[in-house]
Amino acid sequence: MPEPTKKEENEVPAPAPAPPPEEPNKEKEAGTAPPKEWSLGESPATEEQDKQNANSQLSTLFVEKPQTGTVKVGENITFIAKVKAEDLLRKPTVKWFKGKWMDLASKAGKHLQLKETFERQTRVYTFEMHIIKAKENYAGNYRCEVTYKDKFDSCSFDLEVHESTGTTPNIDIRSAFKRREVKQQEEEPEIDVWELLKNANPNEYEKIAFQYGITDLRGMLKRLKRMRRVEKKSAAFAKILDPAYQVDKGGRVRFVVELADPKLEVKWYKNGQEIRPSTKYIFEHKGCERIMFINNCSLTDDSEYYVTAGDEKCSTELFVREPPIMVTKQLEDTNAYCGEKVELECEVSEDDANVKWFKNGEEIIPGPKSRYKVKVEGKKHTLIIEGATKADSAEYSVMTTGGQSSAKLSVDLRPLKVLTPLTDQTVKLGKEICLKCEISENISGKWTKNGLPIQEGDRLKVVHKGRIHKLVIDSALIEDEGDYVFTPDAYSVTLPAKVRVIDPPKIILDGLDADNTVTVIAGNKLRLEIPISGEPPPKAIWSRADKAIMEGSGRIRAESYPDSSSLIIDVAEREDSGVYNINLKNEAGEAHASIKIKVVDIPDPPVAPNVTDVGDDWCIMNWEPPAYDGGSPILGYFIERKKKQSSRWMRLNFDLCKETTFEPKKMIEGVAYEVRIFAVNAIGISKPSMPSKPFVPLAVTSPPTLLAVDSVTDTTVTMKWRPPDQIGAAGLDGYVLEYCFEGTEDWIVANTDLIDKTKFTITGLPTDAKIFVRVKAVNAAGASEPKYYSQPILVKEIVEPPKIRVPRHLKQTYIRRVGEAVNLVIPYQGKPRPELTWKKDGAEIDKNQINIRNSETDTIIFIRKAERSHSGKYDLQVKVEKFVESASIDIQIVDRPGPPQAVKIEDVWGENVALSWTPPKDDGNAAITGYTIQKADKKSMEWFTVIEHYHRTSATITELVIGNEYYFRVFAENMCGLSEDATMTKESAVIAKDGKVYKNPVYEDFDFTEAPMFTQPLVNTYAVAGYNATLNCSVRGNPKPKITWMKNKVVIVDDPRYRMFSNQGVCTLEIRKPSPYDGGTYCCKAVNDLGTVEIECKLEVKGGLSFCRLLLQGVPPNIIDSYLRDLQSSNPEEY
Repeated sequence: MPEPTKKEENEVPAPAPAPPPEEPNKEKEAGTAPPKEWSLGESPATEEQDKQNANSQLSTLFVEKPQTGTVKVGENITFIAKVKAEDLLRKPTVKWFKGKWMDLASKAGKHLQLKETFERQTRVYTFEMHIIKAKENYAGNYRCEVTYKDKFDSCSFDLEVHESTGTTPNIDIRSAFKRREVKQQEEEPEIDVWELLKNANPNEYEKIAFQYGITDLRGMLKRLKRMRRVEKKSAAFAKILDPAYQVDKGGRVRFVVELADPKLEVKWYKNGQEIRPSTKYIFEHKGCERIMFINNCSLTDDSEYYVTAGDEKCSTELFVREPPIMVTKQLEDTNAYCGEKVELECEVSEDDANVKWFKNGEEIIPGPKSRYKVKVEGKKHTLIIEGATKADSAEYSVMTTGGQSSAKLSVDLRPLKVLTPLTDQTVKLGKEICLKCEISENISGKWTKNGLPIQEGDRLKVVHKGRIHKLVIDSALIEDEGDYVFTPDAYSVTLPAKVRVIDPPKIILDGLDADNTVTVIAGNKLRLEIPISGEPPPKAIWSRADKAIMEGSGRIRAESYPDSSSLIIDVAEREDSGVYNINLKNEAGEAHASIKIKVVDIPDPPVAPNVTDVGDDWCIMNWEPPAYDGGSPILGYFIERKKKQSSRWMRLNFDLCKETTFEPKKMIEGVAYEVRIFAVNAIGISKPSMPSKPFVPLAVTSPPTLLAVDSVTDTTVTMKWRPPDQIGAAGLDGYVLEYCFEGTEDWIVANTDLIDKTKFTITGLPTDAKIFVRVKAVNAAGASEPKYYSQPILVKEIVEPPKIRVPRHLKQTYIRRVGEAVNLVIPYQGKPRPELTWKKDGAEIDKNQINIRNSETDTIIFIRKAERSHSGKYDLQVKVEKFVESASIDIQIVDRPGPPQAVKIEDVWGENVALSWTPPKDDGNAAITGYTIQKADKKSMEWFTVIEHYHRTSATITELVIGNEYYFRVFAENMCGLSEDATMTKESAVIAKDGKVYKNPVYEDFDFTEAPMFTQPLVNTYAVAGYNATLNCSVRGNPKPKITWMKNKVVIVDDPRYRMFSNQGVCTLEIRKPSPYDGGTYCCKAVNDLGTVEIECKLEVKGGLSFCRLLLQGVPPNIIDSYLRDLQSSNPEEY
């Protein structure tokens, strides 16, 4: 909305342009009535309606036009305009105006919002103007214009803002349409407002316009502009057009100008388009006067006109006023009944006039969803009310721009007659209930049940067809029983009916199994509750074997309730099992059912079990099922055992044993046990059976192991074996060895008595016979499973060639120190028993020094205390008949070496002494590994080690003290350690104080001069624009070379953008904040007297700020990271 200005703390609307008042002489010339001034949105209302009607004949852009509306102060209102876009290639242009000229697009804000939407399916543009929290000064005439290329459409509408609601006494038609006329010209103030405006400051125009009632600021400014132009003498016009003309609709207006030169050609224009002579436009020439008449003026003639004469023109504005519309036929008071169609008619002075209808002072706005419809037939206007109700009784009025009329409408009810009343009904459960009545009037009504309103649903339907009313209930329920009442709307008549629902008795046995059997445990209380149904509640009778069970306090009794019947047995007994009958009866029918009651108990205990077999830690037992299973099948058995001397029973199975056989395990051998049984059914566990007879678990041993042939002769076979892995509590009494000849199955016991040893010789066997052999272990439980030899044995002695198995550590020289013991075991094989011979270095062994012990499988050499004489090569020879096997063993007995033979002082000079010696005669039977050299001052003779583990036989001793006299000695060393004694020098070595004269050697001067040479070259570099860059290299040369830097072969001299450093041969060129211009080829040149050397590199300067941009330009990531870190540290607030 336009922003209001403040005048003495009162809000007023921003003024809109209005036609300026004309002077009296102008009025007479035009032949029109004195001009009127209009406030914002008042006078243009009817004019714009005519424009809308005229334009609507030329264009049909609007599908829905904004309608006149009324709003209270502080409330919101929305005006909607719709434009069809089927033939439009783009969105049309829509403008909203207040009054005649004020464009509201620039006023959108807190109180005004303009919106637009497009529906793709219907292809309709919707334009909305929302006025938020309306104020009184928002009232007035508004206009909506739509433009698309050469098409144009316009629509005017009014907005009325009321302070409070109520009746409308003394309605002023002109104020209802917001068309207010100001006082006639003769009533204007004596002050000439135009002279006041002409001489005022432009900043005070708005204040003066508000003070003197001028609301059309644009018209005011145009008139002031023309008034100023009048002061300028026109060369073409002696008299120009008046600033504005006003004429009533249908009237005639006359425009007159006077030319200074009658020969000038005159052309008349309307809104920029030339006007041609016609019956509407008539032109006259009277001397220098040029006159144009406009006949039968309409609202479309309301516009700007100007006339041209030569190069000059003068303009004016024409305002067309619509005459008031009168009511020619008044409304009449009307009486009607409810439901009838009511029509209120009136006639006005013109066809299709704008007429407003009111009800009790409030405007009636007809629409698609309104009960009110307005019918217009020429001058006749009719308000139609479909299906009148009592609420429509009111005072209705019609208003036009020139008059009003009112009448009273009274709507009463017709007398109601009950043609068919409701009747009481009794229906069965599940059947349909239909309550029907008929009344004399076709009106709606309400149904109630027990005083509460009835809501329609899937099962309940309310039907109203003309005068007949029905209430239909599908599948009647007990809850549907009650008092139903139908009450016609707007009448105090009630139609009552009672509905009763009955249901045959039913016995509900859903909770029982298929054969209606109920199981109860003996001793427990049984309360059997059977749900029943029926309306009215049926009577229940229980019976057993044609004997009724009465209700009372007995052990077996019955109890009855409205929805169930119960059979109660306090303490169930086995004799209570049987069939029980229940009978139901009510007025709707009877029902019968039979229920079988089964009393169950725990089973009887089984008889004592029998133990049929016993093992080392197990036994096998069996038993018979109990004589009585308790009325429920036996599910299984629990088994317990205990030691005979104990009273504590232990259960052996936690899962039921389904069979009547069981094998207890994990018993202790030699201990007496007893076992007993429990029978289990669905009810519980029986009492235990009597214990079984005591039994003791015992087991034979496992078979002997590792049965093998020890030896075979022509008449005997010797077998050996290992004891059984498992012997058991019965122990092991001995072994039985059996054999049988090949081809027979008769086993012969080789030993008549049990043997304790694991080796036995079978004698008296025939030569070349083949026998099978087995052995058994025997204890108190009996003989074990036999252990068989895998293949037949030939009774004949077998010759086995000898074989010596020398241990791996004896295949190399066996070394021992003097005094240590030597004990060597050498296994061998051969049959019959071989002959063994030992020799040392080819000679027989002295058995007094070396002990030799032989067995059937090995031979042993034992030396209690080894000496060096025991070293040598020992040969072993094993012989079986003609087969011979030999092996050799090298034994080395070592000792510490002797001292070196002689130690000599070869030379003494300065602080140094040169020594030499010869190896020792006795190396201890081991290689010499090194020497240890010691020195001693002659004064103290305390020995100090100078060199250890020295391998040569000559050495130089250094750092001796000048003036001292030294002796030296040398120890020999082998794998056993140092020699016991050392050989000392016979002479001493004196370190003289005066010593020899040392002559300094003569050296020639070294030439340090060198031509320049780069040790670290320049490298190609990327730099970031705006950040310092450096180029580095290193150079050496003597004399120190002179460094020169060049860019693109041009020497860099006194350039403030460059700094050059040279430190310890490292040359640096710093480029301050380089730009892309600083890129190029840089060269470092080093020059001295011996030569010149150059090295080059390329520098490329990259611009940009983003990482991606620098990366795309080829800048290495490490340069970019350094650049971005510097940038962030320099401007931390921006990053």
